[in-house]
Amino acid sequence: MPLMEVRLGELHTWVSTCSFSAQALLGAVQRGENSCYCAKYIHVKQGGPAGISMLLAGYCLLSYGWNYQHFKRHRWRKYH
Repeated sequence: MPLMEVRLGELHTWVSTCSFSAQALLGAVQRGENSCYCAKYIHVKQGGPAGISMLLAGYCLLSYGWNYQHFKRHRWRKYH
């Protein structure tokens, strides 16, 4: 039974049934790494509006950086 399914009152019996041998601990570590890998690369959430808004903000900053010299010269002109 996974730890997240154990109730608080049953915790001491669950811990007493666990195996703490080197092979069992190594298997637990491998299962943990596998679940982290699956959560990060396999079961990925679909993108939302955050990605598009970050792309738009990056484009605005990049565009401002490219045109900065023009903006700076335009600011100091007395008559337009």
